[in-house]
Amino acid sequence: MNDAAGGDAADVDDTDSTDALLSRLRLIEDQPLQERAAAFVLVYDELRRALEGADAPASRD
Repeated sequence: MNDAAGGDAADVDDTDSTDALLSRLRLIEDQPLQERAAAFVLVYDELRRALEGADAPASRD
């Protein structure tokens, strides 16, 4: 389904997700080194889980 601007709704969701991630990364960059390192580990783990989950075949119930 296309929105009024001619793009897909999924494109809007991807843009929102990207904007949210960039905002989060900017906040992390402003933190002291130790807190920043821990926050980047959390972001890395979340992204890794999301990417690995995308590779898994869909389960059928």
